[in-house]
Order: sequence, then structure tokens, then C-alpha cells
Amino acid sequence: MGRAAAARKLAAAAAFGGGGLSVLGGALYGVLNVEAKVARRKIGNATGEPPDASGWYGRGRPGPAIRMALLGDSSAAGYGVESVEETPGAHLASGVAAAADRRVHLRSVAVVGAKSSDLDAQIGRVLPSQPDVAVVLVGANDVTHTVLPSASVRHLSEAVRRLREAGVEVLVGTCPDLGTVRPIMPPLKQVARIWSRRLAAAQAIVVVDEGGRTVSLAKALGPEFDAAPAILFGPDQFHPSADGYRHLAEVLLPSTLAALGVVPPEEVRPETRRGERVLPVASAAVEAARHTGTELDGTEVAGSQRGLRGRWVELRRRRRRPAGESEAPSAEEAETSALPASSDQ
Repeated sequence: MGRAAAARKLAAAAAFGGGGLSVLGGALYGVLNVEAKVARRKIGNATGEPPDASGWYGRGRPGPAIRMALLGDSSAAGYGVESVEETPGAHLASGVAAAADRRVHLRSVAVVGAKSSDLDAQIGRVLPSQPDVAVVLVGANDVTHTVLPSASVRHLSEAVRRLREAGVEVLVGTCPDLGTVRPIMPPLKQVARIWSRRLAAAQAIVVVDEGGRTVSLAKALGPEFDAAPAILFGPDQFHPSADGYRHLAEVLLPSTLAALGVVPPEEVRPETRRGERVLPVASAAVEAARHTGTELDGTEVAGSQRGLRGRWVELRRRRRRPAGESEAPSAEEAETSALPASSDQ
């Protein structure tokens, strides 16, 4: 079975409640289940709460404010850093404020250890603040805790649908290639690579089908991290360091801005010389899962959203923007009046 067909099958299994074991086979699932326990012991259980990145960014910039929400797991929360300026939320919100020249209010509800099944509760916490865009990072814990891929994808699909029905733009950073993480040893490493890549591809398919967009984290924890593990990985060699989180935010920033409509004129249309083009969603999802920073968003061809092989998507490779100087959030009471009355801030 080809990679695109496998991704389509996994996404279909999620849609119809199938088990999804056939994607890797029951024997490999059993191997992963045993070896994952070994890797979890080496990594250890994440404890402690990261600094809360929620608050106001872009002090002195004009309004109206851009309202952002950050959901997901420890990679979104910034597990392992000591100051709020080092969290991915602070890097991302500061970058959006600088690029858009607008004030930004961020509501971060990401939780260390969260899996895709935890997104529903997190959405309930952010919807009262009426975000313009929600950035979601989830999937790694689903792999290391051996959640069936079809169940993981189904929970994500439902989460994106709920956010889109509320009028929120959605950007999902798909599952990174966990075969690059050092504490994960063979044979788990090879299985984790296959599992995480196919999960990322299936995530992209269902997110685009529900009206969101994705950006591939692929090897965001890969070659660059492997070349400088002491700098980009934290002490447990699983979670990023402060520099690693800055690197992650730089991958997310261009697509976050695109979701908000903040796009340079030269990037409005796909650039063929950069490999940007329109593809069926499954083929695009498989390609994106292998290349960090690849963005997928639904589009139309000849007035139709779908072709014979499914939803049409634009595959984009947006230019990286330096994250710049990250600022600490402000929680000044005078500024909260800019939020809706229903906000829980």
C-alpha cells in the first residue's frame, strides 16, 4: 500500500470509527506498546507547570487586538523552560504582534502530557475569549502512549470542526517525526517514525477536510536538533530547550500569519520555483509529513473543492521569519476591556 493510500485509509478509519491497526499491523503495535514503556522510563514523566504565556503582547502597538489561542501538549506549553519569554507561546505571540503591528492577546491552555482526546476540554476553555486563530500542537503523546492512530485522528478532527463552527481559524502543527528523538531506541525508533509520519499525514487530511490548515513539524526535532542536542534539546532529550522552542515558533509563525491573512504580496500565490503547487490532499499530506514547515490549506480547482482523489489543497513552503525578541506578557487590567465580555481572562 502506498503512503498516500495508507494515510487516506487511516483518515477514513478515524471518520468511521475503525481500529486502524492494519496501518502498521497488530504485531508492530505490540512491539511499540512494550518498547514505549522503556522509552517513557528513560525520558521520565514530565512534572511541574511551565510558565503561563497567556496575556497581552505588542505593548504600544495599535488595535484592534488579534486574539490567539494555543492548545495541545507540552510542546505548546513550553515544558522545561524557566521564564515565560522562552515559551513557544511568547515567541509566537511576540512574532505575530511584530509582523502584524497589532496588539495580541494570547490564551494558552496547553497541558503537559495532553493527548488528542484532551482537546475538547481545552477548547471549552478558549472559546469564551473568541479567538481569531487557534494554534494546536498535539500527537506526540498519542504515539508514545500507543493511542490507536484512528482514535487520535478522530479526536483532532472533532476538535477542528468545533473550532471552525465557532468561526475560529485553525492551524495544526502535525505530529513530528519521533524517530529522531534520542531516548527512543530500535526497534521502537523505526516503528515510531512510521507511526508518527502516517499520523501526521492523516492529521493533515482531516484538518483540511474540516476547514483548517496544517504546517508540518516533521523533522523540527530532527537533523538540526541532532547536530546540537545540548542546545536544542532539554535535559530529558525529548522536550525542546529554550532555543528549541524558539526554533519551533519560527516554523509556526509564517503559517499563523497566513491564517490571519497577514501575508506579504509576493506570497499571495503559490511559487512554483519553491515547489509550491496544488495537489490532492492525501498526496500533499504525505509530502508535507517529510518536509518541515510545509503548509497545507484547502483550495479550489475549476470552481470545485474536490477532485477524483479528494480535497484539493495548496502546498506552500513559506519563508521563515526570525522569531525576533520575545517579550513577557502583560496582564494589565486596563487592557482587558478590549476582550469580549464573555472572556474568562
